[in-house]
Amino acid sequence: MTGSSETIQRLDPETRKGFRRLILSLADTKRILGIRYSDWLLGAPSIEAGIAVSSMAQDEWGHARLLYSVLKDFGDDPLEVEHSRDASAYASVDTLDRPFPDWSAVVVGMVVVDGVLSSALEGAGSGAYEPLSGRVSKMLAEEEFHGELGRAWLRRIAESSGVGRARLRERVEEVLLPTLRGLLPTDPLQGRLVEAGLTASSQELRDRVREAVTPSLELLELEFPVVEGQGEGWDPDRGRGPGHPLEEAVERARGDRNRALFVE
Repeated sequence: MTGSSETIQRLDPETRKGFRRLILSLADTKRILGIRYSDWLLGAPSIEAGIAVSSMAQDEWGHARLLYSVLKDFGDDPLEVEHSRDASAYASVDTLDRPFPDWSAVVVGMVVVDGVLSSALEGAGSGAYEPLSGRVSKMLAEEEFHGELGRAWLRRIAESSGVGRARLRERVEEVLLPTLRGLLPTDPLQGRLVEAGLTASSQELRDRVREAVTPSLELLELEFPVVEGQGEGWDPDRGRGPGHPLEEAVERARGDRNRALFVE
């Protein structure tokens, strides 16, 4: 498969719709995850941790921009997609709709949300669409640091106190299952992408996630969840659960306040 817009247009309408949904889901999730990391630049438990989440936020925003640029092959204006949509149009995973409430949630975000997101990205990068696969290897190399930092912090908190361990357990139980459903769906549109060779199967990718997160789950005496179906309120058009990110986060993602400073 070549990388031209003509290639995209040759896909049947449902496969094209599913592929655009996948790219938008990856890009929007990275964009909002970057916002959630940036919230902790000053609230992290150490200066070093604050610098780390700042770096991770920049990684996610850069990755999102690269992914939005792919949408031009679908006839979209990437700048308009990135800067002009309402919150209700976002395809980001629903576990990022609200800010991380505490540092344990940030850590689980690194291990679970960022980890599942990287698996979804790896699956898309292994597909036949060259403009996407060519961008993914660099992104995944930068993502390795996110996972390493998250796992180190998870172990540190889990082994330090009963309270911290309990909070980690609670956060993992809140986000792991819906994140798997949202970023590695098994609905008909995703099935078309697998058949077309545009991504790896969600079950295969979930198995990779299971292998990656099992050591962290064992620290917390948790088991990998059984994932059946897409859950209530699944929105097949956006590829996520019901609702949308808070408007405040989307305003920041769009850069509304920055544009207000420009002088014509």
